Amino acid sequence: MGRGVDKKKQFCTFYLGDRLYGFPVEEVQEVIHEQAITHVPLAPAVVRGLINLRGKIVTVIDLQKRLGLDAELQASPEMNLVVRNDESTVSFLVGPVGDVVAVEKAAFEELPEPLREESQKAVVGVYKLPSGLLHVLDAQCSAQIEEVKTRALRD
Repeated sequence: MGRGVDKKKQFCTFYLGDRLYGFPVEEVQEVIHEQAITHVPLAPAVVRGLINLRGKIVTVIDLQKRLGLDAELQASPEMNLVVRNDESTVSFLVGPVGDVVAVEKAAFEELPEPLREESQKAVVGVYKLPSGLLHVLDAQCSAQIEEVKTRALRD
């Protein structure tokens, strides 16, 4: 492969409202349509429930709630974006799925610290695209559920 490939990074993109978000393609296992979700009693609000993904039980996180976005933003059918890392597999409920976008690594800009705190460090930065901004998500931070720790301390 040519040297230009090393300077680009690819993201699987999707929308939450009118904002474009993305996970690095190497973290995305698959994108699937709505699945039957089993509700989990007493689970934090960001946990929508569990799905059976070919015999493996996977936690479903409502990414819109996880990012603290308004509920009115999501009007279209929800998709499951299944993300994996060394430790686990998680499904994020997202809006319409976009394209795989290749961007120049040098075009990445980190968020200022106050904004990183607001998004609970799930959004690590942005890329400027001709059509707007691509908000880059950290899958591990997005999957962390702070409400569990807070609820345990209150009870």
